Amino acid sequence: MSNTSRTPTIEDLLRHHAPQVLGALVRRYGHFDLAEDSVQEALLAAAQQWPDAGTPDNPRGWLIRVAARRLTDLLRAEEARRRREESAAQLAPRDAFTAPPPGDDRAPSEDDTLTLLFLCCHPDLTPAAQLALTLRAVGGLTTAEIARAHLVPEATMAQRISRAKLKVKEAPFRPPGRADRDQRLAAVLQVLYLIFNEGYTATSGARLHRSDLAQEAIRLTRRVRLLLPREGAVTGLLALMLLTEARAAARTGPDGEIVPLDEQDRTLWDRAAVAEGTALVEEALAQGPAGVYQLQAAIAALHDEAASADATDWPQILALYNLLVEIAPEPMAELGRAVAVAMVRGPEAGLAEVELLADRLGGHHRLDAVRAHLLERAGDAAGAREAYRLAAERTLSTPEARYLRMRADRLAPLDT
Repeated sequence: MSNTSRTPTIEDLLRHHAPQVLGALVRRYGHFDLAEDSVQEALLAAAQQWPDAGTPDNPRGWLIRVAARRLTDLLRAEEARRRREESAAQLAPRDAFTAPPPGDDRAPSEDDTLTLLFLCCHPDLTPAAQLALTLRAVGGLTTAEIARAHLVPEATMAQRISRAKLKVKEAPFRPPGRADRDQRLAAVLQVLYLIFNEGYTATSGARLHRSDLAQEAIRLTRRVRLLLPREGAVTGLLALMLLTEARAAARTGPDGEIVPLDEQDRTLWDRAAVAEGTALVEEALAQGPAGVYQLQAAIAALHDEAASADATDWPQILALYNLLVEIAPEPMAELGRAVAVAMVRGPEAGLAEVELLADRLGGHHRLDAVRAHLLERAGDAAGAREAYRLAAERTLSTPEARYLRMRADRLAPLDT
């Protein structure tokens, strides 16, 4: 069995290289906001020129040179306006910026994207600002996409990102020291996890899976782990990502339709990723007290190790969920626990758990989708149909909405 990988498009290349280019410019010049504007102009130039001229042998180097020239022009104009001739004279010549050679594989501590990640998680920023800035600068999401993911108006998110960029404008672009690094690590891991989740199940748009984001989150998490190999949370997060992404090829059918976990063809799962993720789970659990990422990874491992849906060890999964919600009583974790309760004790018990979450997750399509699934298992076709349709109305993801409507239609009564 072999999986056919999609040929990277120009859009894929630009999304992959954008954070590296931004990191290189900020390291060289500072001026986070102007650097990002320059990178966006370079990306636009590439999107216009590469389809006809062909993709350069060194796409990252091309983008860095174009963005650096634009940034130098912006800085010179700014310095001229402010009559800071001495500072302007110290700027590098237009072509003095040397792009990294193709295949450059620097040490993790010198990885510009990783340094950019820690910069975006600056302690002076609120958690919401850290996340928004990272999704914009490192994850490559548009302001509109980030706003939709957080259910806020685009203008509000634009202001949040602008304020965040101003706060980090003068921050030094270098890997944080140990004390500062430890302080930021929780925020960094949370942001990486959210980037991965946005890639694995896009919150909006026509695509269910954005492989570029998921793979970038995995790449960055590997980098963090090279820096912190004995940090159980980092190891657990990497394991969780690998074990989840291992199922990607089986999540959609030939026409792009969603295939739920219990109906997936498990021969399509990436067994190398499952093996690596499972080994990392064991390592993470041995590195100290089990935290959120370690427990979630252990749950994912139990799913991936089961030969079939019927062979899944649901009692053990429920035990792990009990631990998870005890240390982190987060609504989505409790929703997952409700499913585990249903699989162990019956759908009615699971539905009782779901109703306890109504106040905290009311209006979220995932609550309606889980309720619909459990109502269907309990034999309440009419209630399940209504809940599926409500979930379809509330999701911003086109594939999810299509899947939920299909489930509802399947339960529609036959005409007599």
